[in-house]
Amino acid sequence: MPHRPTEPLPNRPNGYVELERYSSLRRLWTYLDAAERAGRQVTTPRGAPEGQCRRRISGFELPAAGPLLDLDRVTASLDDGFEVHPALTALLGGDAAPLRALMDEAYLLSVVFVLAFTRDRDLILKPELQYVPRGGGAPALSRDVTLVPRRFTRDELRYLLERACHLA
Repeated sequence: MPHRPTEPLPNRPNGYVELERYSSLRRLWTYLDAAERAGRQVTTPRGAPEGQCRRRISGFELPAAGPLLDLDRVTASLDDGFEVHPALTALLGGDAAPLRALMDEAYLLSVVFVLAFTRDRDLILKPELQYVPRGGGAPALSRDVTLVPRRFTRDELRYLLERACHLA
């Protein structure tokens, strides 16, 4: 990594999850170095100074992430009308298996992390999760359907980060 950030954030911004309390810069650098070795893109987020202890880690995708889909939000988006698809019709009938199978076949879960270190010595993380069509092709479902993963716990997010960095 060409430049290791050394300036902690003054406080925890909204939307961040605390990964570790009483952490250290060394721990942040360990994650950032491991992410680069794993082939992830480590960049400074837009608007953040280069020396600030905040980095964006991108390039990690989860295959077969259909079971992680938030079915309640999908169902709520279908209330406003939708393009007919057998998997969506089955979901409205109470069977989520066809939709989960379709998600496994046609979509990847793209995971982007914004990892930061605060002045209070907290290692914090902001996840950005989005389903994307496999191979960059056309989506299997209409864009009107809300495809978002369920909420993750702190331990699940830590595991995803460690997996993205090849530390797990």
